[in-house]
Amino acid sequence: MFTRPLFAAYRLASSALGPIAPALLGWRRRHGKEDAQRVGERLARPVQPRPEGRLAWLHGASVGEGLALLPLVERLTERGFNVMLTTGTVSSAAVVAARLPAGAFHQYVPLDVPKFIRRFLDHWAPDMVLFAESELWPNMLGEVRARGTPMVLVNARLSERSFRRWQNAPGVIHDMLERFDMCLAQTPGDAARLMQLGAARVQVMGNLKYDVPPPPADAAALAQLSGQIGARPTWLAASTHAGEEDAACAAHQMLGPRFPTLLTIIAPRHAARGDAVAAEARARGLKVAQRSRGEPIARDTDIYVADTMGELGLFYRLTSLVFVGKSLAEGGGGQNPIEPAKLGAAILHGPQVQNFAEVYAALAAAGGAAEVDGVAGLAGELARLLANPRDLRVMARASAETVEALAGASKRVEAALEPYFTQMLIESR
Repeated sequence: MFTRPLFAAYRLASSALGPIAPALLGWRRRHGKEDAQRVGERLARPVQPRPEGRLAWLHGASVGEGLALLPLVERLTERGFNVMLTTGTVSSAAVVAARLPAGAFHQYVPLDVPKFIRRFLDHWAPDMVLFAESELWPNMLGEVRARGTPMVLVNARLSERSFRRWQNAPGVIHDMLERFDMCLAQTPGDAARLMQLGAARVQVMGNLKYDVPPPPADAAALAQLSGQIGARPTWLAASTHAGEEDAACAAHQMLGPRFPTLLTIIAPRHAARGDAVAAEARARGLKVAQRSRGEPIARDTDIYVADTMGELGLFYRLTSLVFVGKSLAEGGGGQNPIEPAKLGAAILHGPQVQNFAEVYAALAAAGGAAEVDGVAGLAGELARLLANPRDLRVMARASAETVEALAGASKRVEAALEPYFTQMLIESR
């Protein structure tokens, strides 16, 4: 277990959280932040038994990390493992659980309270634990290590910003990273930063997100919406955050005189904001339809608010021109562009994409993505591509080819884990 004073203080504080955890989760449930039917899982009170045989526990914090683990889930189930994938958010459960293969199941990760973690591990007794990216919970790491269970950090990433922050507490991050048997990093830069902070046995694998299959789409819904859109010029503002929806509406209005039949689809990152997004658009005098309300795309619809969960694959398939959000506002950091790129979309984005810098750099170098700055820049690039279908096709093809060429991380991770598979096979005999 961790011995430094700061960890001792954390352990005492988190232990004190135990008695009030049900009340805390009740508050979160009332605010839509917990699943009312499964809140017991956050207290390590599962309702299903542990499956027979070998069990691999994979954990990703939220939607993006959970989806990135899907290629590994597939490979592990093919090897005969049962796979438990845990995440911590309601949205991740809705999106990730629906895409799990046979032999895998979803659970909510318990709160990082010592007694909850022990109860969780007692029940599930995993044979291997894989944590994704930079998900580091002290009690969780300490309890897994105390049991001698192989533990690997996969798809590991550490931004320059996080690296500088951790340099102020080098002992803390060193103690956490040294608990892992291996750290499998996304990029050489991530690997170098992890090693400087104390990680051992670091290898560069690439980004698992390149191996994630494109998000699915309901065929009937796709046919219905495609019929409603017809030949109208269409673009999608995906995974948008506050301020970006208004920018999309402003760009739509700037383009109106040149493209009078233009349709703008806005898919906010958080579907619950759909009503607010629709109200913003209506305040500008635009005709709005909302997916969550079952409203069709009419001939005079300007803005279609795609405010449902788990349907981004549907909206990506309705256009080959996608702006990826959380990138225009200062401090945004960007959202993952790999999924629309896999489905053959030309990618537009703002200047704030530091969270996915390598992906955007690769797309830009190949001509599959373009940076825009502000409403005028967004409207200008949209106008150029909408008016030049050949340029749009070339850009979309470059986008798809770039992410295809960067795939293969899951195969390399599987190879790195081979010694653990062999050891488990020997022990089982």
